[in-house]
Amino acid sequence: MANDLKRQFDLFAPEFEQKALEVLRKGWYVLGEEVSAFEQEFADWIGAKYCVGLGSGLDALWISFRLLGIRPGDEVIVSSNAYIACVMGITMNGGTPVFVDSDRYLNIDVSKIEAVITSRTKAILAVHLFGQTCDMTEIMRIAEKYNLQVVEDCAQAHGNHWQGRTAGTFGIAGCFSFYPTKGCGAFGDGGAVVTDDAELARKLRIFRNYGSEKKYYNSMLGTNSRLDEIQAGLLRVRLSHMQDLNAERQHLAECYSKGINNPLIEKPSVRPGADSVWHQYVIRCPYRTELIEYLNRYEIGSIIHYPIPPYLSEAYAYLGTPEGSFPCTEKAAGEVLSLPLYNGMTEAEQNYVIQVLNNFHATVL
Repeated sequence: MANDLKRQFDLFAPEFEQKALEVLRKGWYVLGEEVSAFEQEFADWIGAKYCVGLGSGLDALWISFRLLGIRPGDEVIVSSNAYIACVMGITMNGGTPVFVDSDRYLNIDVSKIEAVITSRTKAILAVHLFGQTCDMTEIMRIAEKYNLQVVEDCAQAHGNHWQGRTAGTFGIAGCFSFYPTKGCGAFGDGGAVVTDDAELARKLRIFRNYGSEKKYYNSMLGTNSRLDEIQAGLLRVRLSHMQDLNAERQHLAECYSKGINNPLIEKPSVRPGADSVWHQYVIRCPYRTELIEYLNRYEIGSIIHYPIPPYLSEAYAYLGTPEGSFPCTEKAAGEVLSLPLYNGMTEAEQNYVIQVLNNFHATVL
């Protein structure tokens, strides 16, 4: 399989089980001590002043843009090579996504950002895809030059760094998902926003709870998006092991990079100045369909992240963006493939994947 969530539970099963029982026995299940403690611990780990727990990573995005004033007619620049939730965070507020093609690291090509800035541009969404960090130095330079807000989508970058600084701390808001497959994954949905802006943090806490700062007093039209106590408690357990978990993923990625030796397979590389937590180990292959069928015969799971760019999806047909608009993104969509990489993966399992991959050429040529 491409990802073994049960294996990741088994790594710390006694701790998870003890924490779940502890929370259940407290009798307080929404916005209690566990959420407050996790918010502080996660903020400290990221290096931000504030963290606000929410119901999902998508909620983190759309609520952030809502509170930052994105309205119909406003434009937000975003990579054309991103998961559709990134774009939804913009359009759920009536904003218009302005796409920029991807670079060799499959993140936004910063050299093409300035060309699409208009008088309607209000923000840049920096999506750190696959655990690869964007060039935040250039993004922040452009944002300062044009007085734009920067939001970071860190759903796949829990503990990434750009020039020694943690992803999520560059823009006004760093948006995280705690979906079970994420680096710091929960056992259900969950999300958070980190920020150094005290007023934004205050508004986030009010907005997530029906716009209420105190019971039955609603100062704004909010929503219901609250990280629950059990998930927060379980996330605290996982967070306490994140340094080792990320180091393990980096070791697994290094083994893939050293072991895979096949001219038909392009291995990923890391942008100079960045590190990677390797949310996915994404190879590229011009014979992807054949490769997937071949891997399936050997019972090796793989996933395509992502086969359809958001602007070509049926959901965003109304934007009228024609095929061919972003050639780098579309080429990647036809070639990328995520290999099995998960905490708890054994050396024998990985060596088997490497051996099978290295023998792939004989099935094609």
